[in-house]
Amino acid sequence: MGIEIERKFLVAGDGWRAAASGLPVPIRQGYLSAPGATGATVRIRRAGADAFLTVKGPGGLVRAEFEYAIPPEEAEAMLALCTTPPLAKARWSVPYQGHVWTIDVFESPASLAGLVLAEVEMEAADADPPLPPWLGREVTGDPAYANAALISQGRPG
Repeated sequence: MGIEIERKFLVAGDGWRAAASGLPVPIRQGYLSAPGATGATVRIRRAGADAFLTVKGPGGLVRAEFEYAIPPEEAEAMLALCTTPPLAKARWSVPYQGHVWTIDVFESPASLAGLVLAEVEMEAADADPPLPPWLGREVTGDPAYANAALISQGRPG
């Protein structure tokens, strides 16, 4: 079974930009199913020239995740089926003390523009990666910061 183990944080300031590697990857993603009784989501994501279909289970730090590469033209057709407009963000990679942090700078919808989140994937739930000084509050367990919630409910208060 596929498992995702990650921590998520708000980002405080632009200190991460100096350490960012390469150019950002443009991301567009939408949801064919939002969390329901099972809490599972079905997501379509375009990441640059690549495309993926992802099924994610409920959870915060640890959850089921199944991701499959799909043809980009099929991803575009599926994004058109989403009940809410896809969100857009720029994704940066930032190495920090042996870990690679993913920084997402949200661009649209307008309610999310300017939101910046950082995530780090880990090998084990009890891993304790060093935290960069540009991190803000941890939101790993806050369902309001899940991408599916952001796209359907907007930026948390």
